[in-house]
Parts: sequence; C-alpha cells; structure tokens
Amino acid sequence: MVHNTDLVIIGVSVGIAFGVLIASLVFFGVRWYKRRANLQRCANESSLATLPIRANGVGTSFDISASLSNSVVVKGSDYTSKNLQHSWWTHHSKDPFASASGIYSYKDIQRATQNFTTILGQGSFGPVYKAIMPSGDVVAVKVLSSNSKQGEKEFHTEVSLLARLHHRNLVNLIGYCVDKGQRILIYEFMSNGSLANLLYNEDGQALSWEERLQIALDISHGIEYLHDGAVPPVIHRDLKSANILLDHSMRAKVADFGLSKVDVFDGRNSGLKGTYGYIDPVYISTNKFTMKSDIYSFGVILFELITAIHPHQNLMEYVNLAAMSPDGVDEILDEKVIGTCNPDDARSLASIAHKCLHKTPRKRPSIGEVSQAILKIKQRHRTRDDTMSFAGEDFSRVASRIEQQQFELTNIVTTIAEKISC
Repeated sequence: MVHNTDLVIIGVSVGIAFGVLIASLVFFGVRWYKRRANLQRCANESSLATLPIRANGVGTSFDISASLSNSVVVKGSDYTSKNLQHSWWTHHSKDPFASASGIYSYKDIQRATQNFTTILGQGSFGPVYKAIMPSGDVVAVKVLSSNSKQGEKEFHTEVSLLARLHHRNLVNLIGYCVDKGQRILIYEFMSNGSLANLLYNEDGQALSWEERLQIALDISHGIEYLHDGAVPPVIHRDLKSANILLDHSMRAKVADFGLSKVDVFDGRNSGLKGTYGYIDPVYISTNKFTMKSDIYSFGVILFELITAIHPHQNLMEYVNLAAMSPDGVDEILDEKVIGTCNPDDARSLASIAHKCLHKTPRKRPSIGEVSQAILKIKQRHRTRDDTMSFAGEDFSRVASRIEQQQFELTNIVTTIAEKISC
C-alpha cells in the first residue's frame, strides 16, 4: 500500500515538473519572439528615419511635378493602414527645410504651400500642391488622402526606393512628412506637367516629333536604370503617360514608385496592381509581374507618342488594325506631327513598340535594346534635319549671290548707258 502511494506521489511530481518545464519553454519562447519582432521593427524604423534623401534634395534641380491623373487599380493593396504610432513616422527635425535627412514638419509644409491653396492636380495618391521653399525653390507636394487607394505601404515604398535611386530620368524626391497624422511626399517641380496632359490637353502646346523622340529616349533611359543599373533591380509596375513628367526643357522623368518592387520573387500573391490599358495581359493571367511587363507598358506609351490616342480610347484596337498593313501606322499618326514627321521614323518607332507588346514576354526586347533602337531613329532624324538645314543654307547663299551679281550687273549697264549718252 505504501509502495503504491510512493508511486503516485512520484508520478504526480514528475507530471508537475514536466508541466512547469513546458510552461517555462512557452513563456520564454513568447518573450524571445516578441523581443525579436521588436528589434526588427526598431531596425526598420532606424533605417527609414535616416534615409539620405537630402543628398538628392533641394537645390539639385528646379523642375518637377507629380502624377496628376487618376490610376485605375485592378485590385487594391491588401495592406491595411494602422494607427499612427510613436515611430520613425513622428520624428522630424526642429528645422525641417535645413535638415540633412529630408524629413519635414507639417507646419513648415503648410506655410510653404500657403495653407495648401495652390493645387496642381489630383492623383491616385491624393491632391498635389505647388509650394515654395524658404530658399525660393519651387516644389510639388503630394498629400496622401484618407481614402487613398495606395495607402501607407505605397508611401513607404516610394520613400525607401527614391532615397536610393538617383538618375537624371527619374523623379527627384526631396523629402517627406509624417506629422500630425499626415503622409506627404515632396518632389522637385516639373513646369511642363505630365506627358498625358501634353498629349491630350487640346489647349496645351503640341509636342513636335523631335520632342516625342527625345521623350521616348528619356523614358527608356530611366527604365534602363531601374532594370539594369539599380542594385537590386527595380520593376516600376505602373508605367503610363501620366507618370512621365517633363521639365522646362521638355526632358522626361519617370515618376510615381508607389507600386514598384525590387526584382526578387518572394512567392507571395500580392494581387493585381496597375492601370487599365497599360497592364501586361500575361501579368493578368499569371499574376507574375516581371521586367518584361514594364516593357509592355512602355510599348503602350510609345504608341501614345505616335498617335496621341489614350489607351482608354481603344488605342490597341487602332494599333491592331494598323498592323495589318506595312504603312498602316501612317493612318493613325497624330495629325499634329504630320508634315514634320518622316513616315519612315514613325514606322520604325511603331515597329519597336510592336515588339514591346509581343504576347510572349521572353520575345520582347530588353530595355537596353529598346534604348539603342530609339537612339538610332533620333540620330537619323537629326542627320536628316541637319542635311536639309545645310541644303537650305546653301540655297540661300546661292540666291543671295545671284541677287548681288544682278545688282552689280545693273549698275554696270547703267554706268555704260550714262557714258554713251554723254
């Protein structure tokens, strides 16, 4: 009887000890997980709080804007914005516009925009305002609206990417503000707005063919930097004419990186994102966005430059009809460049665009190949113009010489006649 009692006591003791051990492991495991998560969060906040935006900030350029047309997002981000917490978002310097970090206060941005009175336009991110810095530099201020389709995740993406991406054909992010519950992006100001506005605004100035070729080349250089120059490479994922901005000299820069993604496959299904009319059909069917998807979007932009027809106005139907004839692009060429655009140049650019739109992504050219092809068209156009210019100058010189000789001959005849009469 005693023996059985001892066994029961031993069994209960072992059970209690085992239970205490399990509970201890769970407790320390939870503490370790929370500690690691907190360290990771702090590390992220620290890295973002010291983004070197100012190195590419005020004073480096005087022109830029922001995307002013609405995006059509196929499926919104699955990211849910959380309440503002005490983190890197709330940190700003006492003198934001002189800060080396590019983090500005809401108060000084409010002053620079004159209490947000001069609106430039409305984008998918939110309203865009014109602002004047204390230094006198003009900037564009994009304010995240409370019902924005993009949200904090895209805001975070744009800030983190543009802090490390620097190229003459990419929009220059001067800084950002996360103060008083606001999310604000600050860019250099683009005096000529977006490519979409220039192409489709009837009251605006018409783009010449030479300007269109230069814009196409500028865009290709910006994309080439993202694909081949950035480390790691970056896929834009929302290339469209509204996201191409032009400075005072009509040079183009690629803007709006809220949907961009580094070229690393993470195995997650993030949902379709982009703008209707520019989205690669293969991306829609596979949900895999690659560099060749950016190439497809660029092909659409090239046809916009050729035709001045918006993708929402059945651009691809016109393009497919024109493709049935070798010179079919002549029928859809923008009437504003007819007479100044050599048909061979338009056909060559259309041929490049068609290759970018190939239904098989691997058969689409790389952005480097596209840049080289556009450069050849531009050089050929310039050579032709120079030749015509020289020919015109030669003709003018010959005509002037003939006129001078006629004047001299008239004087000789007059002199002879006067002598005979005497």
